[in-house]
Amino acid sequence: MQFTKMNGLGNDFIVIYGEAVLPEHASELAVKACNRNFGIGADGLVYILPSANADFMMRIINSDGTEAEQCGNAIRCVAKYVADHGYKDGDELTIETLGAGVQRVQLQKEDGIVKMVRVDMGAPVLDGLQIPTTVDQNPVIGHPIEVGDRTFHFTAVSMGNPHAVIYVDDAVNVDLHTWGPRLEVHRLFPRKINVEFATVNNRNQVDMRVWERGAGPTLACGTGACATLVSSVLNGKTDRQATISLAGGDLFIEWDETDNHVYMTGPAEVVFTGRWLKS
Repeated sequence: MQFTKMNGLGNDFIVIYGEAVLPEHASELAVKACNRNFGIGADGLVYILPSANADFMMRIINSDGTEAEQCGNAIRCVAKYVADHGYKDGDELTIETLGAGVQRVQLQKEDGIVKMVRVDMGAPVLDGLQIPTTVDQNPVIGHPIEVGDRTFHFTAVSMGNPHAVIYVDDAVNVDLHTWGPRLEVHRLFPRKINVEFATVNNRNQVDMRVWERGAGPTLACGTGACATLVSSVLNGKTDRQATISLAGGDLFIEWDETDNHVYMTGPAEVVFTGRWLKS
């Protein structure tokens, strides 16, 4: 199996191109290949497939073998891959995702190589039952959630996948390993949840750390950054454009008031290419 190792702000993926459909063994392969001790090592396995509705289809298998509906860092990697390999000309393309439909992508190039990618992530879903949570509110803002002896308050957003944004005094040093796995599987979240801990430093900059459903703590989460900006606007904490600072770097997020869509701009990088010899 030929693969390319890529990352978006340290959120890393094994990217595979050339399959006609998602292989039946994709889940098993993801668990093996994403293992950082006995495999290639990655947060997820990404297949670039044909699409009847867009230029390409993206399917994402998390490191635990579950499938993700959407991933903002992965879609930037996919866009760079197909553009740099000449599979799509021009500075725009469309990518179909499982949870957010067809998304439009703009490419920023230097000497013909993609350096930055701006993605139309679509309109956020704010209805609690559709995200989904078990909270019948629209929107779900500052809802209490008890974990052990601790009570947090979360704002729920779906960007094609579900997120719970929680504001804390120091997101950079939050104990992700204690709270992330317990919040991910809380009974309020019937399909589990991505958890973002955020600290607003000013109206245009937010620190965020993430526990991703099916992957654990990652250096960056594109959809999580989008959810954090939406949540921060809903809570009156930021303007509609802000830099979201993650462990792996910064993403610039915009929530357009005209079309209600969220736009994400950030980098994507190739780490190395190789051939996976294990079955």
